[in-house]
Amino acid sequence: MPQQTALTIPQQLGRMDAGRLRSYAELLSFYQGDQWPRQMRRRERRLVFNYAKALVDKTTAYLMSGMHSVVDAEDDAPETAERATRTEQTLRLVAEQNNLPQLDFDTELDAAVLGDGAFKVTWDSVERRVRVSAPDVQGLFVWWLGDDVTRLWRVASRYHMSADEVEIAFGTRPSTRHSDRVEVVEVWTPETFDLWVDGSIVDEKANPYGFIPFVIYPNLREPKQFWSASDIPAIRESVRELNRALSQLSMILELSGNPIAVLENVTETQDIAVQPGAVWELPERARAYLLDLLQGGGVQLHIDYVNLIYRTLHDLGEAPRTAFGESRANLSGVALNLELDPLLKKVQRKRLIRTATYQKRNELVLRI
Repeated sequence: MPQQTALTIPQQLGRMDAGRLRSYAELLSFYQGDQWPRQMRRRERRLVFNYAKALVDKTTAYLMSGMHSVVDAEDDAPETAERATRTEQTLRLVAEQNNLPQLDFDTELDAAVLGDGAFKVTWDSVERRVRVSAPDVQGLFVWWLGDDVTRLWRVASRYHMSADEVEIAFGTRPSTRHSDRVEVVEVWTPETFDLWVDGSIVDEKANPYGFIPFVIYPNLREPKQFWSASDIPAIRESVRELNRALSQLSMILELSGNPIAVLENVTETQDIAVQPGAVWELPERARAYLLDLLQGGGVQLHIDYVNLIYRTLHDLGEAPRTAFGESRANLSGVALNLELDPLLKKVQRKRLIRTATYQKRNELVLRI
């Protein structure tokens, strides 16, 4: 029996996490407004009111408001206080050099939509400073030890560059004919670093940092899972139904503005001209009238249903209308906090995770 050749890391990545990557693509597409089924009926109206994006953006704005790092001294000794001050100044300098407030906000949006976020902390030997970036989690793959998902022993980062960019970044020219799209895979363990370009390994060396320079964190943690939950699934069905109901209501209102003429007891239509000023001669016992789609309060039923979906959407998204500036009364103090309580609780849950994430990132910055 012929011996099977072991798969290389890039080959393994092509077979890993297919469900996760497919879910990422679907969630991102939904956030960007692709919220209807693929198959479209003839002359079907499809309106998109992208409440998924509005709710995610609003929650992210609340979450990132006032986020900053503080370094406290361990004791009251003057040298300890001075060391804490220097540490805080170093972190502030790194934040300014990497524009971390903007990077953190963008990464938080990614985490809310996809369910996972990541930072990469490395040393830029050209500019001689710490560089903090946010790699796309759609290109990250992880290996952990046994049943402990917190103990990562290998992380692979897959991305694409042009051949010219590969040569500038790594000093090697790929032989691929597709010079505008070259696959690059970085494989990190605490001890080693391997670089693969276009399926071939071009660099193998010891890890210069002594640790894996990635911080991968969940949006909302799921028990005993490494990859976590997006904000989108909770509101996806409500958003789709709201789009459908509003599209239907829009069609009804348009038809009511262009009423349908109904002819009863008429068997021939050859002398009926549909044009301004036309006069119709109807036979005996025939009747002509305009169909009123708004009679009987039918439209109000549609409006009531839309309002019901609207409420469900805000309940499931944990973002009450008050967060968008609407208030049923002049609320202040305790009453306003009660109105905003669902959103504040959601932000609090996320901040528990983000605090640990930023602490870990700061530790990597200081170690480098």
